[in-house]
Amino acid sequence: MQLSIKKCVSIATLLAGIACYTGSNAQKIDTVSSFSVTGYVDAYYAYYTDSVGPGNFQKFPGVSPRSNNPSLNTAMLSLNYTSDKLRATTVLHFGDIAAAGWAPEPYNHIMEAHVGIKIVNKLWIDAGFFRTHFGTESILPSENITSSIAVGTFYEPLYESGIRLNYDPTPKLDINLFLLNGYNVFVDNNNKKSFGLAATYAFNESAGIGYTNYTGDETPVGKSGSHLRIHNNVFFNFQKRKIKLQVGGDLCMQQNSDLATGTETATMYSGLATLKYQFVPKVAVYGRAEVFSDPDGWMSGVIKDYYGKPTGYKLWGITAGLEVKPTAESYVRLEARYLQMQKDQYIFMNGGDVQNARFEIMVNAGVTFDLLRSIKTKVKMPPTPGTIEEE
Repeated sequence: MQLSIKKCVSIATLLAGIACYTGSNAQKIDTVSSFSVTGYVDAYYAYYTDSVGPGNFQKFPGVSPRSNNPSLNTAMLSLNYTSDKLRATTVLHFGDIAAAGWAPEPYNHIMEAHVGIKIVNKLWIDAGFFRTHFGTESILPSENITSSIAVGTFYEPLYESGIRLNYDPTPKLDINLFLLNGYNVFVDNNNKKSFGLAATYAFNESAGIGYTNYTGDETPVGKSGSHLRIHNNVFFNFQKRKIKLQVGGDLCMQQNSDLATGTETATMYSGLATLKYQFVPKVAVYGRAEVFSDPDGWMSGVIKDYYGKPTGYKLWGITAGLEVKPTAESYVRLEARYLQMQKDQYIFMNGGDVQNARFEIMVNAGVTFDLLRSIKTKVKMPPTPGTIEEE
């Protein structure tokens, strides 16, 4: 019995020593966290030569989708929290972008909402609703050179849900791996998971490249066969002095999706090149050329051409614009675009006549602002009496 008491005393002394050591070291660890709330508003007026009827959205309704109707692209509220080991983001948006091209209700007002945990240094895991990891352009005018988005961007996934593994091994390299519910969905539509990849590399402060990928089976529920989709995107960004350049392209393939037999692999491709010239500090001009080809119509939808033959969209377009920035956080843009379908594809309506081209013009005004500037909190436990705090 006496030996047992000695053992207990020894164990208690050892545990106390460990606790004191751990506690003294914990006092040296600072926990830093920050919280911010930001807003963004983009209003517009647009006119399209395609007559789709009052109150309806135009074809390819990504940004500024209503004709002859002053409206709101987005009123957005972003909340961000970051700390040493936790991070979270919630973005709510309202307006025509949410109504025309986002997820169906009840999620159409959620642009993104996700939470992340740091696994080890430079490696994070996040889960929830995300904006897309895919593509050359962003859907938000504030993040793009142009206000409108290319037709190829419209057919890319704009939003997604799942799990993201984020690794930044160096300041120049960023790698993201995704396990997703599907292509451009928040809610799984066929009980088959998909995979995504996004990798960017900065050569220097002026130039960088990126590759994004989506791989998944898009077979609808109740339909037989595999419809494996592999969507690839590469892009290059360059900015130096007064010049900003963005070039990107997509190549997408899907099994059992050709128009002729339904048993062969179908292919879609698109590309864009955008150039901006800042000829004075607050005024710039820009232009974009784009091409989109989906001959089997498995992504854009099957139509009948002038001769009644089933086909998919094939088109090219050019965009030109003028941007004025009253402040660093705001912009006003005047932009025009011309879209030309293949000669036998008449999908637009103007004055009662079907046409194979569309002209559009839009004016956008936007501003980003801080509702709550980044608040940083630093928690540091006071030293235990009798200990010496190291500097």
